Amino acid sequence: MFPEYDVIVVGAGHAGCEAAAAAANMGSNVLLITMNMQTIAQMSCNPAMGGIAKGQIVREVDAMGGYSGIVTDKSTIQFRMLNRSKGPAMWSPRAQNDRNLFASTWREMLEQTPGVDFYQDMVRELIIEKNTAVGVITGLGHAIRSKAVVVTSGTFLNGVIHIGEKQLGGGRISEKAATGITEQLVALGFESDRLKTGTPPRIDGRSLDYSKMEEQKGDEEVVGFSYLPVEKIRPEQQRSCHISYTHAGVHDILKTGFDRSPMYQGRIEGVGPRYCPSIEDKINRFADRERHQLFVEPEGWNTVEIYVNGFSTSLPEEVQLQALRLVPGFENCRMFRPGYAIEYDYFPPTQLTHTLQTKAIERLFFAGQINGTTGYEEAACQGLMAGINAHLAVREQEPLILGRNEAYIGVLIDDLISKGTDEPYRMFTSRAEFRTLLRQDNADLRLTEKSHRLGLAKDDRMRLVEQKRSEVEEIKKVLQEYAFEPSEINSFLEEQSSSPLTEKQKAAKIVLRPNIGLNDLMLHSNKFSETLQSYHPTSREQAEIQVKYERYIEKEQEIAQRMLQMEDLIIPEQFNYDQVPALSHEALQKFKKIRPRTLGQASRISGVNPSDVQILLVYMGR
Repeated sequence: MFPEYDVIVVGAGHAGCEAAAAAANMGSNVLLITMNMQTIAQMSCNPAMGGIAKGQIVREVDAMGGYSGIVTDKSTIQFRMLNRSKGPAMWSPRAQNDRNLFASTWREMLEQTPGVDFYQDMVRELIIEKNTAVGVITGLGHAIRSKAVVVTSGTFLNGVIHIGEKQLGGGRISEKAATGITEQLVALGFESDRLKTGTPPRIDGRSLDYSKMEEQKGDEEVVGFSYLPVEKIRPEQQRSCHISYTHAGVHDILKTGFDRSPMYQGRIEGVGPRYCPSIEDKINRFADRERHQLFVEPEGWNTVEIYVNGFSTSLPEEVQLQALRLVPGFENCRMFRPGYAIEYDYFPPTQLTHTLQTKAIERLFFAGQINGTTGYEEAACQGLMAGINAHLAVREQEPLILGRNEAYIGVLIDDLISKGTDEPYRMFTSRAEFRTLLRQDNADLRLTEKSHRLGLAKDDRMRLVEQKRSEVEEIKKVLQEYAFEPSEINSFLEEQSSSPLTEKQKAAKIVLRPNIGLNDLMLHSNKFSETLQSYHPTSREQAEIQVKYERYIEKEQEIAQRMLQMEDLIIPEQFNYDQVPALSHEALQKFKKIRPRTLGQASRISGVNPSDVQILLVYMGR
């Protein structure tokens, strides 16, 4: 009934979709298996993409030829560039999306991708032969063979849904859990554990009084995510979000449900996300806080359904509704469905290599929440990398591994496999030591050429990168050589300065300061404006950033280069750590368990001291 595939992808969430698209676009024959064809690329939680650090990840996925950025742009109902008041290393794009349009656009793009087949069924077992994954067995009993398998099971592995004292088996509300894979892998020696996540109630927007809330509009300039010329939403079309707040009365009502809370009564064993806690966790952990912010987010263009961001909960339904009706603007709210918590199996990611292939079973790759991450963006980038490396493994080619100095994707994967995680992992800019280099504006310059060489990023992307790179250099040359007439520019510069310009400043060919950009100079000099008008706005922005922050960028590049020397020191795969007696006990245990690939990775393992790395360095004769 089924041919043999190059790659089978189990699960069609954000990780699974990117994995299938990447492998197929590189030339693999791919089968994407999902338990429900109607929920491909479902936004299970909030209808939004991007945000702090997450926006950088989506742009990196797009720069490499992934689909998430394009799908996001096509389904955006509001766009905002966060942290504009800070330096460009902190700028993070975020989009509010039409939930249904997002999923249908993803499915449409996958269906138009040559090499992707679909099948609706549950995978209950992996076919393992000679320590290699060679296919799957489905719930209907089909044995489907392949040369590699990517498991992207999301929250479905033995998923349990909690609403107050009620427990339901499921990977998402009204969808059954997946069984069999955890038990098989544990029997093969894998370590598994449980994690928890949650979602807030959905509300009928017609029952809300928005006049009592703060309106949050989108940006006047919609930059979007994709580097391709995808048609984006116009600023005047955007839908507003709103902000409201809880207060002591809301908290008091919520506390009345604590005696029936699955979290406080011990029915939930899994650890929840530290940086996205439930509302009951917030009022318990931050008892001194008088209020908590709630973002009132529309679910799409043609629906009244509202997502109450910040009110994730697993308390009894009646407590949820009673508490919400005390929130300003929610006095008469009607609930479409309650919030709930979900508990599921994951496999600590220290059991993976940098390619996201498991150490124990060859050509078996894990991506997404099975690795302990949380968030669509974290899942999407893992799926992309797993799909790429599954394709390369099948063809016995060198894998693609991104360094911490090359991409947030590289930071995320290195964090997971080096440090592991015992709580849902979320990306932040603070996790990246080279965030001045890893900006959202230059992901294409960093990654597209690398992906193009592999055959994933297509020629049209590469042409855009070459054009941008060329224009940036031309603009920088203009900035070095252009001489402003004093009458054109000095008065403007003096307006921006707290003190009169010195003669030296007046003589300078150009002055770029934190509060002065190219657009300002173009507005005050017609001749300069005419010179730069022909260049694309993104090229002008890129040139401005490179000129303004040149010293910071160079300094970070120097540090990255020094750290890369540690990455070049490869530790032999079968290195015997027991023969290094001076290592600390903890370092010895961690090295033997994780088996770091390089001294650089060894230095980032939790519990390993610099002295342990130095001892290892000396012992290896370096």
